[in-house]
Amino acid sequence: MPDTPRGNRVRELRKQSRLTQAELGAAVGVSRQSIVSTEKGDYAPSVYLALRLARTLGTNVEELFPLTPEGLP
Repeated sequence: MPDTPRGNRVRELRKQSRLTQAELGAAVGVSRQSIVSTEKGDYAPSVYLALRLARTLGTNVEELFPLTPEGLP
């Protein structure tokens, strides 16, 4: 995933779902700016938001925010 910011797949899966950032934000109860920051990797969502994002995008948290080897204990 070299073109995926900090390893998250929010942007990729949002686009596959044909949702705008505003639409995704409305669906999960956050602002468009929160989606922008999450896609960039500048914002780490809460567990609850990560679960809502995954459910809305038809995936699971592990697929949406995969751990990289650097992120493993």
